[in-house]
Formats: sequence, C-alpha cells, structure tokens
Amino acid sequence: MTMAAAATSYQRDWIKGLRAEITQGAPFAFVNADTPHEIFHFMDVPMVTNQWWSAVIAAKQQAPFYFDWMEDAGFHRHLPKYSSLPLMALLEGDAARQPWGGLPAPALLCARASSDEHARIFQLWSDETGAPLHLLSAPAVPDPAPDWWVQARSKWEDFYGTARLDLMVAEIEELIGAVEKMTGRTFDRDAFAAYMDRIDRQEKILDEVSQMIAEAPKVPVGIGEQMPNVMIPQWHRGSDWALQHVEAFRDEVAQRIRDGHAACPNERIRMMWIGAGLWFDTSFYKAFEESHGATFAWSMYLPFAADGYIREDHGDPLRALAARVSAMNEQLHQPPWVNAWMVEQAKRYRIDVALLLIPEHDRFSGYGSLFVKQALEAAGVTVIEVWSDMVDPRDWDREAVVAQVTEALDKLEERT
Repeated sequence: MTMAAAATSYQRDWIKGLRAEITQGAPFAFVNADTPHEIFHFMDVPMVTNQWWSAVIAAKQQAPFYFDWMEDAGFHRHLPKYSSLPLMALLEGDAARQPWGGLPAPALLCARASSDEHARIFQLWSDETGAPLHLLSAPAVPDPAPDWWVQARSKWEDFYGTARLDLMVAEIEELIGAVEKMTGRTFDRDAFAAYMDRIDRQEKILDEVSQMIAEAPKVPVGIGEQMPNVMIPQWHRGSDWALQHVEAFRDEVAQRIRDGHAACPNERIRMMWIGAGLWFDTSFYKAFEESHGATFAWSMYLPFAADGYIREDHGDPLRALAARVSAMNEQLHQPPWVNAWMVEQAKRYRIDVALLLIPEHDRFSGYGSLFVKQALEAAGVTVIEVWSDMVDPRDWDREAVVAQVTEALDKLEERT
C-alpha cells in the first residue's frame, strides 16, 4: 500500500532525528502511553514512550535476555512485560546492548496511576535517573456506562464527572508548568486550542476510514497495513503531516474499494485481533489467508482513534484533553467498557472470529479479557484465547497457536 510505505518512511526519518537529538543531549521526556502526549508534542519536547521503546527492544530480539535478567535480579515474573521491559534494560546497565546505545537520563518522567505497577515502575526510573516524576491520577468513574464511545465524544462532562475532570485538569496544569520550566517557553493557550481542533479533524477522518473498511464487501486493507497508517499519524497527531497523511490514506482506501481490491482475494472469514500488536512476530497476521481465506480486518488502533480521542472542546481544550486521557486504557481493558465496545465493533465489522491476546502477567492489559470472550461468544463470534505477551517471545509457540486457530477455522467452515 502506497500510504503505508510513506508513513513508514516518514517515521524512519523522524526517528533518526529523534535519536540524534536525544543521544546528543537534548532534554527529553520519557512517558507512559496513556499520558497527555499532546502537551509534549505542542511544546516541541522530544519524547520517548515507554511501550514504544519496549516494542523497539523486542523488535531487536533483546526481550528474552532482559526478562531472564529481571527474574535473576529478584523481580517477580508477573510484572507487566510491555511496561517494565525498558526499566529492566536501564537497570541491567549495559548500554551497548540496547537500541541507540541506551537512553540517557530524561529531563522529565510522566505516567498515570492506571495500575499499581506503573507508579512503581516510574518511581524506580526516577530513583535511578534523578528525573522528576509527574504521576497523574486515575480516579475511577463511579458509574461506567457501557456505551462510553457514544457519550464521551461530546457529553464527557457528565460522563466522566466534574470532580474527576477538575482533578485531571489541575494535574495537567502542573505538568504544563514543568514543561515550561524545562523548555523556557510559555504555553500558548489559543494556539493549543487550534492544535486540539486539528487532532479532532484527524480522528474524524480516521473514523471515516474505519466505517469504509467495515462496510466494504471485502477488507480492502488488512491490519498489517492499517497499523502504520494509523499509529504513525497518531504519534504525530495534529501536525500538518499527520492531517495530510490520513486524508491521503482515506483516499487510497476509497480507491481500493472502488477498484474491488481485497487484502485477501479469497476472503471467507473476517477476524479481529484484540490486544496490542504482536511486535516480535507481525507476519502472523497473514498466516491464515491462503489456507482459509481468513483475514484480520480489525485491530483496536483504527477505531480507537475516533472513539478514544474525539472530544468536543466546548471552549475548553485542556478540559477536553482531560476527558481524553482520564479513562483511556480503562476503556480498552476494563469491563463493562471493553466488552461492550468489542461487541459493537465486531458487529460493525461483521467479524466471525476473534483472537484474544491475553498477557498473563500484565493485569493492566488483561483485566477484562475473559469478560470480552463471554460477551463476544454471546454475540455469536468464535473466540480463540492466545495466552502470550506483546513483547516477550519466550512463551510464544507459533506452531501451537497456528494449530489452535486452524482447528477453530476448520470447524467454522464445516458449519458454514
């Protein structure tokens, strides 16, 4: 796909620039995935995301070494692998083994208290590097209505609650003050409002793309090509490049549909991949196309761009940002939010089979997995549990998983 290659090329060049900045001593922020990245992007602060750095280490096939070291060093093996891998690389201390020759000490750390482990992981980062930690709260919503994706776009004040949003705004204001001190620059609130408006426009375009793929007679672009076209612009959300890219992505998908293009020409079965990417074995996503006409139509990244990010600002972009981040990962991982959304998405995309990644040692990412399975099966979707991890290949047995999926697909075809 033309635009997937363009996104990958852009990101490759951008990463080279980021690496040069950081390794040459530019102050940077090290942050968790569910924090308000918008503040760092808008203030032009170099930023490394914990889970992205984890994926980079895993892609370099270094994860098994660090997880073995983690257990030998006395850390319990139930730490969330996706979030703890970068810390283990830091604590192990051999920078030459790490990508980029290791990361220098950040100027600022930021995380949400969205799990017990995240607060402690980032506190250890702070203890080890001396970087100040900004830990954002994650106060629970007392009445988590299942159809959050309907209410959160515009009615977020009532949905998330005024007191909760007041707290989040106050903590984001503190973070802004720290970034101003770090950079010597003043936060321009009018310009930030325009930036947030561009992000909403970007997400609405991706919402169009999601609907187009869901309604297409055959899947025009599989998740292997969806991911770079969504995740990379999301990384740069609100930038001129990101807006231009998602517009071109939408146009290419529309043209594919008009041309009758199918990612899997003999498509007979639509599948969804539930969970973060399988970063050490991404070719797995095409493993069943030739044998069963089974194609992965859905991953969370495209539809969540709309449902997880579009927030009308109602004249207060900082408060809209608070609404965006206040329950971001809870909506992806905790019942009743996650199971209701997965059923809605499965119906929308006409899904036959769901592969449910269950990272056994990552409570943060696996909270609602079996609730999801129960809800999808009640909706008529075949669910296959994949007990593995996004970045730890030690327990990944591709042959066994392929056999497990093949058996389920064979049974489905026998019934149809």
